[in-house]
Amino acid sequence: MFPKVNLQPEKLITDEQGIYTNGGAYSFLNLIIYLVEKYFDRQTAIYYSKIFQIEMDRQSQSAVIIFKGQKEHGDEMVKEAQTYIENNLHEKIHIEDLSSKFSVSRRNFDRRFIKATGNTPIEYAQRVKIEAAKKAFETNRKAINEVMYDVGYSDVKAFREVFKKITGMPPLEYKGKYNNEALTW
Repeated sequence: MFPKVNLQPEKLITDEQGIYTNGGAYSFLNLIIYLVEKYFDRQTAIYYSKIFQIEMDRQSQSAVIIFKGQKEHGDEMVKEAQTYIENNLHEKIHIEDLSSKFSVSRRNFDRRFIKATGNTPIEYAQRVKIEAAKKAFETNRKAINEVMYDVGYSDVKAFREVFKKITGMPPLEYKGKYNNEALTW
């Protein structure tokens, strides 16, 4: 509805020309600490963060964003491609093969996918895989490598880089934060 607004969903707090916004329901607490530091001083902000047990310097809400699939668009071919990606997340998907499956050129496929979802097909596949990995880390005791293979990655470095890029933290840290049994494996 407001195309000139630069939406930054991964940001916890935005500060633009005297207008402050915050992300999730309780992130107003982080905003308060931010404002105390900005308009008073850091020591006072630290003091209040300890008193009220509010995490200091939290900048991102990437780790808590729940990826739901971006399917509120009218492009049926893209919806079918999204479903295919979601149903085959354990496989390495080649975008050229996917575009030919729908009888369109790779360039046209990418263009339509970006227009419909805001992501390239590769970015979308990464987000789907990382969301599945997040759920696995939250609910079971599998090792990082096991989850990595389950969601279709075979390169540890690549998986960690993509995971950190999307969530803002490495897989082990995420698992430790969101799974109370994580450190007992």
